[in-house]
Amino acid sequence: MFAAALRRGAGAVARDRPATASIFDISRVVTTGASNPAHAAAAATTTAAESAKPPANVQEFQIYRWDPESGGKPRYQTYKVDTNACGPMMLDVLFKIKDEQDNSLAFRRSCREGICGSCAMNINGTNTLACLSKVDKATSGAQKIAPLPHMFVVRDLVVDMANFYAQYKSVEPYLKIKSGDLKKGVEHIQTKEERAKLDGLYECILCACCSTSCPSYWWNQDQYLGPAVLMQAYRWIIDSRDEYTEERLDKVNDAMKLFRCHTIMNCSKVCPKGLNPAKAIAKVKTMVH
Repeated sequence: MFAAALRRGAGAVARDRPATASIFDISRVVTTGASNPAHAAAAATTTAAESAKPPANVQEFQIYRWDPESGGKPRYQTYKVDTNACGPMMLDVLFKIKDEQDNSLAFRRSCREGICGSCAMNINGTNTLACLSKVDKATSGAQKIAPLPHMFVVRDLVVDMANFYAQYKSVEPYLKIKSGDLKKGVEHIQTKEERAKLDGLYECILCACCSTSCPSYWWNQDQYLGPAVLMQAYRWIIDSRDEYTEERLDKVNDAMKLFRCHTIMNCSKVCPKGLNPAKAIAKVKTMVH
């Protein structure tokens, strides 16, 4: 009887006790979007960002591949890249492929601003800089990337520039003086007009796009200096501060070094800096006669 009364009392107490939520119920209410404006706003922002994201634009890129260590033949390997998910330039595409698909891909690059000339290559049949070449997002066909033509390939898109630099060194691309006072460190004055003659010449970044687009250089690069080197030779020939003009002219006055140029004009068409090597070569030709 006592036990029954005790149970009835406990039941009465339970019925009279006000309803309270458990800690789990409270946590569920706090974490719902309806009860937390900050979370709701964040969710809405994420949804808006996802809806504003451009649709995928997957394009094909055929890239020249060759590894001398593997012993295989050169080939073109196809990669598929969402060009809406990377930068606008061909160099960005190469980075995306190397970072996300194939880290064995080899290519030169440095400044990304068209200053160093490191990323010179042949893109869709034209010599240019990968960092200045925009991806054609409208095309449906595959886009081709190859090393500079008629150059020895070290690996993939990397070519051997040793001969090109040796030719550049041969024209002594620096001021040479004979005067005793100048050798003592006396300032060599140059007028504005004399300085203006160097415009369109000193901007050359030695990327070799012009030289490797020249058929004469393709077949005779062991003797013909090529557009880039001849333009730099002219740059020092006409510099008013240089005192070896005649010697420089005598050095390039050769049937193969200079006159192998047939004014095909490929060099001026492909220069990524907008320079005119063909004009500079023509100027040198007139000076040696």
